[in-house]
Amino acid sequence: MVKITLIPGDGIGPSVSEAMRRCVEATGVDIEWDVVDAGTDVMDKYGTPLPKHVLDSIRENKVAIKGPIVTPIGTGFRSVNVQIRKSLDLYACVRPCKSYPGVKSHFDNVDIVIIRENTEDLYSGLEFNPEFGGEEEISKILKEYYKYDLPKKWGVSFKLITEEGARRIVDYAFRYARENSRKRVTAVHKANILKFSDGLFLEISREVAKNYPDIEFWELIVDNTCMQLVMRPHEHDVLVLPNLYGDIISDLCAGLVGGLGVAPGANIGENYAVFEPTHGSAPKYKGKNRVNPTATILSGMLMLKYLGFKDEASKLENAVAEVLKEGTAVTYDLKPTREDPTAVGTEEMAEAIISKI
Repeated sequence: MVKITLIPGDGIGPSVSEAMRRCVEATGVDIEWDVVDAGTDVMDKYGTPLPKHVLDSIRENKVAIKGPIVTPIGTGFRSVNVQIRKSLDLYACVRPCKSYPGVKSHFDNVDIVIIRENTEDLYSGLEFNPEFGGEEEISKILKEYYKYDLPKKWGVSFKLITEEGARRIVDYAFRYARENSRKRVTAVHKANILKFSDGLFLEISREVAKNYPDIEFWELIVDNTCMQLVMRPHEHDVLVLPNLYGDIISDLCAGLVGGLGVAPGANIGENYAVFEPTHGSAPKYKGKNRVNPTATILSGMLMLKYLGFKDEASKLENAVAEVLKEGTAVTYDLKPTREDPTAVGTEEMAEAIISKI
């Protein structure tokens, strides 16, 4: 038996998480689920969207899977997803973007894997404004080195790239490529402008690439990468990126294969792993049995692979692919039109997948 932490999430999270749980169990893997809650729904009870016992559960079980959790825009608590990744040092975010027949998209046979650094860059949370403090120190640095005077209203976010952070994510990308029979790793950067931060990322990428002569190495400026992806996505294989670029490019690549509804994700560290769909919590659809569970179910597939249940993972992915290809028992967003009356609900699509396993 394998014990796994399950965080249902909020909004549509509980619905898609339940669909995932049933599909994963249908593969025959014996799992004991340690269900713990996080997000907006527990704020009143615990005073935080990420109670200590949630992290304790993940640390004990080593592996977790979670539904989406809302992140307030502009104000409110910081992202629970980011807090989990930083607390457990889940430095590698793995987001496969793969075409499945039956899913509407502008391209066929796309198979790109985004390896995103998860702990540094502009998502490190190193931010300042006049209310937070640090104005005197920051003003002094900017004036001394850049002859720049802070205006009355300002905000500063530090883009922190370290040698250790860059080296371990690029090395992870090359190891992933080798272990999964991938042919190429592309380092994505903006080192032509950001010469210190992205410059360091590119420098380390070139060093690490020399240790993997069997894997082809490319380097691309991030804006050029975006253009190439929407023109020639089939040329790309594994992309390794700093945190912010990885977040943006992974959504772009999801769009190449039909959207976030079919985009799974994994957050991997040295000691722990947390799996989750790429999409958000869509609170307006909470409890309506309407949303597409594919991304969460495929995240469960990635979890099974990570745990060493490769045959069971293949059975699950093949079942999902078959249901998508048939296009009958799928949710409204996977139909030719969103008003298609033959669309089924979240639970019914999960049932269809289970019947194929």
